[in-house]
Amino acid sequence: MLLLLWRSNRRAAASPDVGLVDFSCLRPPRRLRIPIPGLLEHLRLIGCFDDGSVEFMSRVIEACGMGDETYFPPSLHYIPPSATHADAVAEARGMYLPTLDALFARTGVPPSAVGALVVNCSGFCPSPSLAALIVGHYRMRADVRTFSLSGMGCAAGVVGVDVARGVLSAHAAAVRYALVVSAEIVTVGWYSGRDRCKLLLNCFFRTGCAAALLTSTTGGGGASVPAASCKYRLVALARTNRTADDRSYASAVREEDGEGITGFSIGRGLGGVARDLLRAHLLALGPAILPWHEKLRYAAALLLFRRGQRRFKKLQQDDGDGDTDGPRPNFLTAASHFCLPSSGKPMIRRLAEGLGLGEREAEAALMTFHRFGNQSAASLWYQLAYHEAAGRVRRGDRVWQLGMGSGPKANSVVWERVRGDPEPAAAGNGPWADCIDRFLVGES
Repeated sequence: MLLLLWRSNRRAAASPDVGLVDFSCLRPPRRLRIPIPGLLEHLRLIGCFDDGSVEFMSRVIEACGMGDETYFPPSLHYIPPSATHADAVAEARGMYLPTLDALFARTGVPPSAVGALVVNCSGFCPSPSLAALIVGHYRMRADVRTFSLSGMGCAAGVVGVDVARGVLSAHAAAVRYALVVSAEIVTVGWYSGRDRCKLLLNCFFRTGCAAALLTSTTGGGGASVPAASCKYRLVALARTNRTADDRSYASAVREEDGEGITGFSIGRGLGGVARDLLRAHLLALGPAILPWHEKLRYAAALLLFRRGQRRFKKLQQDDGDGDTDGPRPNFLTAASHFCLPSSGKPMIRRLAEGLGLGEREAEAALMTFHRFGNQSAASLWYQLAYHEAAGRVRRGDRVWQLGMGSGPKANSVVWERVRGDPEPAAAGNGPWADCIDRFLVGES
């Protein structure tokens, strides 16, 4: 076991140095706000849902912990909603361009300096691509390397960071900056049928967009950027999937219902699939991020637990409820701040409990869902913005972003703050600038 921990730690240390220069999150215009009472009335008026479907969505929305300040794209404010290709492209422009304008202004890096662009959006894959839309608008250079990722779900942001890291490593002499853009086009994700497994996405997903600018701090040929100019450095990145398992693959899938209406189905067995996936993911990630003293403590506790198990004639086997009696690592020793899948208050708290985290560690995820809803892969960046707006991220602190998406897959990236402690006004133009004081939980 100790040999495995050592080898895993060496593999993580061998990764090329990648820095996060800065990131930006969209704060949609107030005219796109959709308060819950207005949303419930909207669902009744648009005419595509029967009374049972409206009642079902009403119960889910009222129980999930979402607030009255989330946003819908313009297309879904119409009665009936307008879900055309043109509407989806207009939604993409309305999110990408303000977010990127803010990032370029904040970093001082011009679009012409970007050598790689990774855009992830699960449900909308137009031609020309979403990456081409951005390149064309900003007149980026002719040799910019572009990638458009689709179908990756809420874990796509970490995939984008991994792709950007690979480009920065493989083309160190030519690519100085890589840009990762995460958003979900809600227009095409809207489901107008009656299948309750597909209605859940209508309840959770809202408008949001985030962009992150990455750079290599160890490249050659003059393409590297001093580490001091970065806000964070990449500590570890891990990706786990269970796509080869048929049950897991079918737990969340986009398909047509009995009436031929396309929607995204959430299977009843998704909870068990997510638990098994997370367990496998933590086995891969833990050795790379846990400090040595915690690895040794956990190894000793596990040996004692296994020895105690052998004393019994009959052992209770895991039948799907999880082995709650065994020891687990203390992930509070691996990171100071956590960004979790933004999938509703009950699921966030259940996931935090499974990781051994408390209400304070889950606060960013809970408040982000309450304020903005589920914004797919962009939610992790809104949570990091929450931590920064609260003034809690200090030099040397580590931030763990955990995303779980369709496939299914669990992906994590851990950042370490390397820039000096933020000043009080540092997050003044972020998504939480006008409301952070209303959401902060009292300091302990």
